[in-house]
Amino acid sequence: MIHRTLKATALLVACLLLGSCKVGRFFIYNFADTNDHRKFPSRPLPTSPEPFHYAEAATEKAPRTITADGKELAFDAFLEKYRSVAFLVIQRDTILYERYFKGHDPAHVHTSFSMAKSVMSMLIGCAIADGMIADVDQPVTDLIPELRENGFGKVTVEHLLQMTSGLKFNESYSNPFGDAATFYYGRRLYQSMARMKLKGPPGEHFEYQSGSSQLLGWVLERALQKAGDPRTITAYANDKLWAPLGMEFPASWSIDRKEGGIEKTFCCINAPARDFAKLGSLYLHAGEWRGKQLVPKEWVARSTRVDTANGSAWYYQYQWWLPSREGDFQAKGILGQYIYVDPARELVMVRLGTNHGKVDWTSVLRSLAKAYP
Repeated sequence: MIHRTLKATALLVACLLLGSCKVGRFFIYNFADTNDHRKFPSRPLPTSPEPFHYAEAATEKAPRTITADGKELAFDAFLEKYRSVAFLVIQRDTILYERYFKGHDPAHVHTSFSMAKSVMSMLIGCAIADGMIADVDQPVTDLIPELRENGFGKVTVEHLLQMTSGLKFNESYSNPFGDAATFYYGRRLYQSMARMKLKGPPGEHFEYQSGSSQLLGWVLERALQKAGDPRTITAYANDKLWAPLGMEFPASWSIDRKEGGIEKTFCCINAPARDFAKLGSLYLHAGEWRGKQLVPKEWVARSTRVDTANGSAWYYQYQWWLPSREGDFQAKGILGQYIYVDPARELVMVRLGTNHGKVDWTSVLRSLAKAYP
């Protein structure tokens, strides 16, 4: 027993010193951070050849004060105190309010974390429209046959989108030996995905799992390969979304390894606040942007409407969160990253932060939206 303990300790020390295993990287990096895009290899999402710049209101419009913890604070002070680094309010494609804190500015790159899941949904919709994926009912094993022996024969693309696949996946971000750490810090995502199994039949209930979103990335990559398309997921995203949206700043998508890696599609798109906002604006306009239908209109509607069929949760649809049954929706990241969309008010808000700051930002965003008729 002592020998095994010493051996395990020596292995951990070696990992810590060399940073060559995911456990070592977990302890060296000490949990996820908004600057993690600097730590991992990535593929570039370049500035658009035709950048789009939001109009800016002649008169700023934002609440002067807000009540937090029983105290009234100036709105700017509230944002800064509660760990925000960027906050935008955009209505009818016009910036009404824009602030940056802690050394950030409009060009500052910020990691998306799970907001990338919503982008993956956009790309799956595009791939279906392009004929590379048959439809949401297509079995995952049509494109990834090696998952058949793991019991995935009845798992469909929609099950992954709705997180009703029955996947066995530990979502803990504090366990260095868990699945989330393996996917985030590991350098062998293909191997990790190939080992995934189910703990129950698909289509019975919702369970939030980053593993489902990463499998969607594998599905898209295989769909591209099957179609004879040489593009990576990043290149496909650039052609379908990034370039036509007119992204203003250089961005990237983190991958698991430098050579032959795959995008971390459950997280890790790295971009500034204004360009994240354009993703929300695209869905505000039902997938249309500057006269072009980038994402099918029906896909946008299907992704953001309440549905409880086949075990899905009404508040989570096709990798988007629904804060209410009133038509608003949002992309969310673990450290308080938000792209919030209120179609009724033609409103998009972006909040980026180093963490939540113990604030229920969904409630803040929904309350704030009511001030913009």
